Parts: sequence; C-alpha cells; structure tokens
Amino acid sequence: MFDRYEAGEQAIIVHINFTQEGEWDDLSECELLVSSAGVTRLQTITANRQSPHSKYFVGEGKAQEIADAVHMTGADVVIFNHALSPAQERNLERLFKCRVLDRTGLILDIFAQRARTHEGKLQVELAQLRHLSTRLVRGWTHLERQKGGIGLRGPGETQLETDRRLLRDRVKAILRRLEKVAKQREQGRRARSRAEVPTVSLVGYTNAGKSTLFNRITEAGVYAADQLFATLDPTLRKIEVADVGDTILADTVGFIRHLPHDLVAAFKATLQETQEASLLLHVIDASDERFRDNIDAVNVVLEEIDAHEVPTLLVMNKIDNMEDAAPRIERDEEGVPQIVWVSALADQGIDLLFEALTERLAGTMVSYRLRIPPASIGRMHSKFCQLRCVLHEEYDQDGHLLIDVRLPQADWLRLKKREGNEIGGFIVS
Repeated sequence: MFDRYEAGEQAIIVHINFTQEGEWDDLSECELLVSSAGVTRLQTITANRQSPHSKYFVGEGKAQEIADAVHMTGADVVIFNHALSPAQERNLERLFKCRVLDRTGLILDIFAQRARTHEGKLQVELAQLRHLSTRLVRGWTHLERQKGGIGLRGPGETQLETDRRLLRDRVKAILRRLEKVAKQREQGRRARSRAEVPTVSLVGYTNAGKSTLFNRITEAGVYAADQLFATLDPTLRKIEVADVGDTILADTVGFIRHLPHDLVAAFKATLQETQEASLLLHVIDASDERFRDNIDAVNVVLEEIDAHEVPTLLVMNKIDNMEDAAPRIERDEEGVPQIVWVSALADQGIDLLFEALTERLAGTMVSYRLRIPPASIGRMHSKFCQLRCVLHEEYDQDGHLLIDVRLPQADWLRLKKREGNEIGGFIVS
C-alpha cells in the first residue's frame, strides 16, 4: 500500500454530479469544508455520471485526468465530495500517488482539529477508529504468520490481525470512558430535572450562528467563527428567563448534510442534551439561499437521534445580511410564537427572543395578591423570593404583608401542596 501522508496542505477537490439522483450536492459547501480544515484548494474537478464506477468511483478517463492534475499541481491530497468505499480509496491512491480523502474523512479531520475537551477528543477518536476499521489493509507482508521454532515463535497472527485487535481494544477503552462521561451527564440532567430547571438546546446547520447567539444571550465567550464546525464541544450556561427563572442553555455541534453515521453514534452522549431538552432553538441562517434545504437536513439528523418530537422554536438569524428584514415574532393561529427573526451579531431582536422563550416555557401563569399575617411573613416571604415572583410588597396598619406575586401555575400548585390550605387563606379576593 502507498505510504499515506500525515496531512495534506494543498488539495484538488473532485465533485461528481449524479444525474439520476436529480440533485447537485452543494459544491460551495465542500469548498467551505476544505477551507475550514485549513487546506488550500488548488483546483476543482467536476464531472457528470449516471452512477459511481466500481473501481475508481469516477470513470477511468476522469481518474487519469485527476492523476495528471495531481502531477501538474503537486497536490498533497485529493478530496472527494462523496463517500468512497475502502477499495475505491486504495485504488485511487495507487493511481494518484498521493493521499485520497472522502467527505467523511474530511469532516472527521475538521472535528479532530476542533475538539478541545477530553470528552470531545474521545468522541472524535472513536469516530475515526470506526471509520479506519474498514480501511485496514494487508500492508506488512514481511510479518506474515510465523512458523515457530527457536527464535521464530511469534504472536501467531499477521500484522493485519494485530492492527485489528489493537483497534478493537482501543475502541472498547474509549467506549468505557465515554460511558463514565454519559453517566456524569445523566446525573446532571437528573439534578436539573429534580429542580425542574428547563433546558433549551441550540440546534441548527453548521455556521448558522448558534455560538454567536449563545454568546449574545449568555456572555459565555464561546469560540465563534465564520467557518464550518467552529463549535464541537457542548457548552451549558444558566440564563434567566422572565416568568420562568433559571434556565439551562446548551450550545451543540452543528449539523450538515450526509452527516457520517459514525459521528452521530460517537456524539450520542452530547446529542442527548438535545433529546431531553424542554425546547429546541433551531437557529437558521436566513440570508442563506438554501436555508430551507438546511432546515430539512437538520430535521433528518434530529429524527436520527430521536429528538424530532421535542417542541421547537425557529430562530431566523443573520437578518443584518438581508434587505428589508426587521426583528419580529411570527405566531400560529393560537398566538403561540413559532418563528423569531433576529441578528445575533448585530444584537437585533434578542429581547423578542426572550419574550418568545417566556411564552413557550412558562406555560400558564397565575397572579395573586396575598395578605400574610406577621407570624408567617418570614417563612412565606423567603419562599416567594426564592421563586423570584414578587411584583410588589407593602405592609398594612396591622403589620400584615400585602404582596403581589406572579408565577407559573405549576409552581403555585407545588407551593400549595407543601404549605397545605394555609396559603389559600392568604389570598385577597
């Protein structure tokens, strides 16, 4: 097998339009992926085919054309905007005399660069190993099965078998570590569930502006850049939502068309924040001409991870890049917010987003004016302050506390259950 380079700095991109599918995958997106990987694009080669060639994916003539281009330009790597089989990848490498990378390998490479936390690095390595497991080949013929005898008693396996065993052992070790991380996350989710703290998860197509919006809302300082997969590691922050109180906001990895299944599986622990969220904020780049296709791509991934039934609020972002677009809330027939138009970068419409969050999370709100006798003031006033629901308070001539409160009906019912019928007697009719 031809020796693989560790990395390619200059690349030729290959994109094939399969007319039978009736769809031209976004070539500009592939170029963005290449740029995000830190690779310089030397040339883009395109072609039309009815179906992939079994040996080279492209036809033999087109494969030779690419090989000539590699020789002329001195490219280090050829990147296909498609999924290649292991055999096709090997055949192309023999012909091109340089490394060949498919779309899945490119995305994995970007993820490896972006991973910052221990969990993120483990998840990326797991996805890489699963991808690599199908691409192990017999490349060490001098280490075939040993025959035995003095000084010749080997492990009884070929180098290929040794590689496969080592890879399996490493995958098992990573899965054990990720299982511990998953348990820790589950404990955190259970604690939030017991405290009944709602979780809002940001989802959306990669580069839709999720991290910029996350930073605008939370001032978290999360890394945000105009590139694909700028965010890889999930970040959780606490925010304050009117009439709701403490709410957890989660920033997650961006989705993309044809997201490799190995990645979906590897990031299961991370994506569970999305599965168990109270509300999804589906962030959309409204200035992108293909935003409807991007919405469909995100919905496909949400269905893959069983999060498609979680209530969703659409956030049309980047309206500062559009003409005649103003911040606004779009509601359904019942008046429930469905779409919010904002610009996270220009700080437009964020107040409307919080208004929509309040309406979607708070549910039924109740308001009461209570007259609390002096003996109960300390205890009851403390409880209302903890719930952050006090609107106004004053004392009457008899020393009673007159207090106006507004809180979710669920909180009021829990308070009544804990305090018995006493609290009901404090209501001023």
